[in-house]
Amino acid sequence: MDDWQDRVDAVWADEALEPTAVIARIDELAAERPDDDAVALFERAGARDSAGVENEAEVLYRRALALGLDDERRTRATIQLASTIRNLGKTEEALALLRAEYEREPRGPLHDAAAAFYALALVSTGAPEQAASIALRALAPHLPRYTRSVTGYAREIADDSR
Repeated sequence: MDDWQDRVDAVWADEALEPTAVIARIDELAAERPDDDAVALFERAGARDSAGVENEAEVLYRRALALGLDDERRTRATIQLASTIRNLGKTEEALALLRAEYEREPRGPLHDAAAAFYALALVSTGAPEQAASIALRALAPHLPRYTRSVTGYAREIADDSR
């Protein structure tokens, strides 16, 4: 990790900063990079997203994704964009983004995060049974016991909801 990212991470780790201060600090750091730096745009989007300035975050997430991010940041940006646009009422687009991310890499490190936000989007679109199924399938591997049973019930819920 480079010094720039370390400084960005320090801003995120500083729990004493108010959301507007996070935006200002991230913007200062982003200004050190070229205007078309996808990582800087992603960090700026995240600052606005966490501060509730979702309209601005959406534009920045889309630009960062269009310019190209490494695989982990691309996944994070997709999840965060989808969450943002779900909150902005664009639930069908959010659902499509999250479904694609959820199905893309079932063993990826952020698969469970994609599942959680996919489940939220399903609830928002009126499919709570399917949401429960997705959430339970993500949870099942983390259980100390009953993994097989919970997975089976999750599949049953999904089959019954169709």
